[in-house]
Amino acid sequence: MFYRKKTFEGGISPNYLAWVRFKKNKLSLFFMYLIIITSLISTLGYLLTPDSTPNANEQFLEFSLQYPGFKAKVLNVRKNEAHDKKNIFRKMLFGEVNPYTSVPYDSYYFEKDDILLKTFFSEDTTEFLTRKINIADVIFPLSVSQTDINFDGKNICFTTYDGVEHKEEVSKLYKLIQKEHLKEKIFFLGTDRLGRDILSQLIIGSRVSLSVGFISVFISLLIGITLGAIGGYFRGWIDDIIVWFINVIWSIPTLLLVIAITFALGKGFWQIFIAVGLTMWVEVARVVRGQVLSIREKEFIEAARALGYNNIRIIFKHIIPNVISPVIVISAANFASAILIEAGLSFLGIGVQPPMPSWGTMIKEHYNFIILDKAFLALLPGAAIMIMVMAFMIVGNGLRDALDVKVVNK
Repeated sequence: MFYRKKTFEGGISPNYLAWVRFKKNKLSLFFMYLIIITSLISTLGYLLTPDSTPNANEQFLEFSLQYPGFKAKVLNVRKNEAHDKKNIFRKMLFGEVNPYTSVPYDSYYFEKDDILLKTFFSEDTTEFLTRKINIADVIFPLSVSQTDINFDGKNICFTTYDGVEHKEEVSKLYKLIQKEHLKEKIFFLGTDRLGRDILSQLIIGSRVSLSVGFISVFISLLIGITLGAIGGYFRGWIDDIIVWFINVIWSIPTLLLVIAITFALGKGFWQIFIAVGLTMWVEVARVVRGQVLSIREKEFIEAARALGYNNIRIIFKHIIPNVISPVIVISAANFASAILIEAGLSFLGIGVQPPMPSWGTMIKEHYNFIILDKAFLALLPGAAIMIMVMAFMIVGNGLRDALDVKVVNK
């Protein structure tokens, strides 16, 4: 661990020295904290997004292509269906279906047992469109089989979805609607062409990019370290076969290989993880093999053989821990590459599929707005990709300098 200052012999741990060296690099430290914060926001997901519906896909066609900071008044009307409230953990991971339908309005007034909403028919005219909704239908999920609502001038009688009969005083329902159902929605980063909240799309889209990075890097480490360690330690014909296989994969352009694997596995979320991971292990294997070839000749490895340790223990207990430093640096660079590859595949339409949001998909859907006055629709996800790629590259450079034995020992 970086924080462990002393070893068992009482000396200063190289990992602690590396952490001290890394902390001096303020730029790398800043971007490391940025990655941590972004990962935390991505993990909390739907608990933070203004739109907590699955895939942040709640659409308001009336609010399409609005600028950042756009505000709108809406009336939340209860859907006439059952609603199962999810626990906080499931909501965080998968979102929650909105039990209300948000109806935009410009002004409202009550008339007997109805609420009448006035909305502008279009932005270019001052014509109003009036919509009438029963106040019981606004607050309660009415029965789909019995929709008769009786109003006697003071009270309103109706049956809800669960078969329960209600008798409510209209004046109380007026106050309840004004307090809990008339809301103001704020779209902090504006809306896209379908009226979806861009901030929510960016947050949920970060899950795809970071997940592809983590899982694909894990797959690449699993394959790369295994093949590199085996080839470098045993040498001979085993090493020749592994080197031949590495060179074959290395000769194929990464993006072309990813596209080929994606077509073979199909389009989708999990397929992207596998496709990217299966193309990023080559560099890991080459570096690990080179390090193992050098370390296997050291005196402590000869001592381990003399003590009768088997090859598996020597590789995993004595060699691999000594090649972790360069592997960490490569992993940071591969993480950045994975984000770029995923965004490129989504832009081409062979990555994650709608309605699941992705930064690459967001650019694909709105890149033609760059030459118009709505350039932010494509620039925001593009900036997110650029910042995250730069963050991992700078952190990787910082780790490279911090883990350099010659630099640390100065």
